[in-house]
Amino acid sequence: MKVDILTLFPEMFEGVFSHSILKRATESGAFSYNLVNFREYTGNKHNKVDDYPYGGGAGLVLSPQPIFDALENISTDTSKKPRIILMCPQGESYTQQKAEELAKEEHLIFICGHYEGYDERIREHLVTDEISIGDYVLTGGELGAMVVVDSVIRLLPSVLGNEASAPNDSFSSGLLEHPHYTRPADFRGMKVPDVLLSGNHAKIEEWRKQQSLKRTLERRKDLLEHYPLSEQDKEWLKQWKDHDNLS
Repeated sequence: MKVDILTLFPEMFEGVFSHSILKRATESGAFSYNLVNFREYTGNKHNKVDDYPYGGGAGLVLSPQPIFDALENISTDTSKKPRIILMCPQGESYTQQKAEELAKEEHLIFICGHYEGYDERIREHLVTDEISIGDYVLTGGELGAMVVVDSVIRLLPSVLGNEASAPNDSFSSGLLEHPHYTRPADFRGMKVPDVLLSGNHAKIEEWRKQQSLKRTLERRKDLLEHYPLSEQDKEWLKQWKDHDNLS
């Protein structure tokens, strides 16, 4: 996968991309990235990338010219057209399903804004996706872009090493992930559930499914509205609700 990021602060990304899984993914060739400082594409002598909004108002708005010119200078030599992603608090709420969708692409381009907002022509004529990582406002789109890139790259084949890791993540199955334990089996009197020590893989999988379902009920009940519940799932849920007086 090829990733281009348009930003006024490219140095913010160097630390993130130079460590841990993203570093290994780059070294293995799973993805490559290009940081584009779109200030270098301004057409004015002061290198301004923003201006006051027409009609008045507080703050400054990113001008269309440097963004358009920077995008036109990016090589798009992949077989599919790139997805051009605007990091924006007005965008769709980011989910694991969106990460899985983007992980199938060959080329992603991120536009990281700053200041008050974007000239609307950027949104209307360049962008394929608008993404928000939450209902709050940051000083710029850089941190949001880092979140999205990290969540997408870890889904690429061979990046995590263990191919079973990503499909078992919370939200990938539609439910929150089950609890995990490791050695020692008894830590200060806090013991690992016996079923995980039994060696009975069928029972272990059943326990994990139960715990995943119960954790989702307790913490993110809204996720169950769209989850395809089996008859066994429904029976477990009924038992827990009756026991705990949950609606």
